[in-house]
Amino acid sequence: MPAELGSLLDVSAAPGQERLGRSRDDLVDFSHGDVDAFPPAPGAREAVVAAIERGGSAAYSPYRGHLAVREHAARRVAEFTGAPVDAETEIIVTPGSQGALFLVLAASLVPGDRVAIAEPDYFANRRIPLSLGAVPMPVALDCTEGQDASLDLEALDAALAAGAKVVVLSNPNNPTGVVYPEAVLRAVVDRVSGARALLVVDQLYSRLVFDDREYVHARALPGAEGRCVTLLGPSKTESLSGYRVGVAVGPAEVIARMEQRLGIVSLRAAGYAQSALDAWFEEPDGWLEERIAAHRDIRDGLLERFRAVPGLHVRTTEGGSYLFVRPPAMSVSVGELVRIAREEHGVVVTRGEEFGTATSTVESFRLNFSQDRDRAFAAVDRLVALISAHLVGMRA
Repeated sequence: MPAELGSLLDVSAAPGQERLGRSRDDLVDFSHGDVDAFPPAPGAREAVVAAIERGGSAAYSPYRGHLAVREHAARRVAEFTGAPVDAETEIIVTPGSQGALFLVLAASLVPGDRVAIAEPDYFANRRIPLSLGAVPMPVALDCTEGQDASLDLEALDAALAAGAKVVVLSNPNNPTGVVYPEAVLRAVVDRVSGARALLVVDQLYSRLVFDDREYVHARALPGAEGRCVTLLGPSKTESLSGYRVGVAVGPAEVIARMEQRLGIVSLRAAGYAQSALDAWFEEPDGWLEERIAAHRDIRDGLLERFRAVPGLHVRTTEGGSYLFVRPPAMSVSVGELVRIAREEHGVVVTRGEEFGTATSTVESFRLNFSQDRDRAFAAVDRLVALISAHLVGMRA
C-alpha cells in the first residue's frame, strides 16, 4: 500500500482508538457510548445464550444470515421504515453496520470510481472508498443552528455528472446530530434515481430522535426502490455494539454482491450473535421512550454548559447521541486542545478532521453523550474551563 494511502487510512485518532494513558477515576471517554451507563436492551443476551445452547445449528448460517433471523429483521425493518423487505433476497445480516458499510461499498466500487460523500460525516464513509481505490467527492452539509439542514445539491449534481456511482450519507448525521428534512432526502433520491446511481444511507441512530422531530426513511420515498441500501442495527440506541451484528436492506442484486464479499471477509456474521437481532424492536413498553428522554436530558445539560462559552458554536442534536462543537478562537489548535483534554483532564473527544476536510469541520470536535449523566456533566465542566482558559486574549 502506498505510504500516502497508509497515512490517509491511519486509525490512531479514529473514534475509540485514542490513547488514554494513565487511568483516572473521573475519566470520561466521549469517543463512544458507555454501555454501563446505558445497558444493552433486554432480551439480547438471553437470545444469544439460547443460541449457544442450541449448538451447531446456530453456529453456522448461510453467508447472508440465518433465515429465521432475517425473517424477523425483515418484518420489523419493513414496519419501521414503511417499505417492504423480502427476507430471502433483500436483507443481509452483517458484522455490525460498519461491516455492512464496507460490504456495500466493496460491492459497488472499483478503483477509479467516484463516490459522493456528505461532509461532515462518518469517518469510514471516506476511508473505505479510499482503501478501494475510489475517489471521494465531498458534498457539503450545511448544519447551521436555527435552520433546517441542507446539502449542497449543486455539488451533488456535479459529482453525479462526473460519474459518481454511489452517494453515501448518515441520517441522523454522525457527527452533527442533524436529521435530514424530507425535502432534502427527496431531492437526493430524485438525483440518484435520475443518474442510475446507488444511495447508501446509514440509519444506525434512526430510533433515537428528539423533540418529536419528523424522521423520513429514504428507502420509502418514490424513486428509491432499487436505488437505496439502508444500514441499520442495534449497536447504538440499544447498546448492543459488543454483539457486532447489523443488517443491510436493499436491491436483491446489491445484497447478492454483498454476500459474495462477506463470504471472503468473514463467511458470515457470528452465528450465535445473530440471535441478538431476535430481541431488536421487541423491548418492553416504554423502554425506548425512557432511553430517548434520558439522552435528551444529557444533551440539554451539555448544550447549556457549552453555550456558556462566548463564540462557541454547537447545534442542538436532532437525532443520535453526538454533539459537534466548534470552539471560538483559541491560543491552541483544536488538535492540541483535544490532546490536553485527554492527557491532563481525563476528557476524551474526537477531532473534527476525522469527519471531513472543510475548515469548519477540522476546527471542531465530536463527543458522544451516551454517558453517565453526572460524570458527563463534570467532564464537560472541565472541558469548558479548558477552552475558556485558552480563549484568545486570556491567559493560558
